[in-house]
Amino acid sequence: MAPYADELTTDPAVRVTGLVRRFGTRTVLDHLDLDIAPGQFVALLGRSGSGKSTLLRALAGLDHDVAGGGELRIPRQVSVVFQDSRLLPWRRVIDNVVLGLRGPDRFARARAALAEVGLAGRERAWPNQLSGGEQQRVALARSLVTEPQLLLADEPFGALDALTRIRMHGLLRDLCARHRPAVLLVTHDVDEAVLLADRVVVIDDGVFTVDLDLDLPTPRTSRDPRFQEYRELLLAALGVPDAAI
Repeated sequence: MAPYADELTTDPAVRVTGLVRRFGTRTVLDHLDLDIAPGQFVALLGRSGSGKSTLLRALAGLDHDVAGGGELRIPRQVSVVFQDSRLLPWRRVIDNVVLGLRGPDRFARARAALAEVGLAGRERAWPNQLSGGEQQRVALARSLVTEPQLLLADEPFGALDALTRIRMHGLLRDLCARHRPAVLLVTHDVDEAVLLADRVVVIDDGVFTVDLDLDLPTPRTSRDPRFQEYRELLLAALGVPDAAI
């Protein structure tokens, strides 16, 4: 069990040192070090099989076979958003959001969270009555209603169409600015990473090859020359020449 970062220090929110994960003879995470500051939005890029989701699962406490001689410290309150909204189809929207909440105000908190994601009035809907984008909005409401100190997002918009993704990018950016969790977003999308993150980390063969702070104004636009500079640098780190996109 990883110690809770808030029991030890308030800075960083996440501390990983010397993290190792092996599957048989294959080393997927090779002595990784990573700090994430409170409120910092970090995007994690990498090719398939590079170790992105393995690291996220370790931070989520879903993988107890990680090893190493260092530390794995996380906040006490962690939420996870997946590519699939993972709503329970036999529960109405509001009942999905209150799942795991305690206290007499839990339904009021859930209604407020649904209003934040633009779903006020849909509390009694069934999941199958919602579009894919709306289902992900419910998943975001469920993840943020607990006021997490760390939000882990595993390609949460990967299954959405392009226009819905654009809307969800804006929503996630606004929600994170309001609630200020530390965020680790796993994505294959370089543009998504540059659009949303304060910092981008690239993983390859279980080690970090790039750790880049992004200095861009808000709101961000792909027309900014610095956006394109960051994009080209990250594509090169991933072995994808910009001309091939």
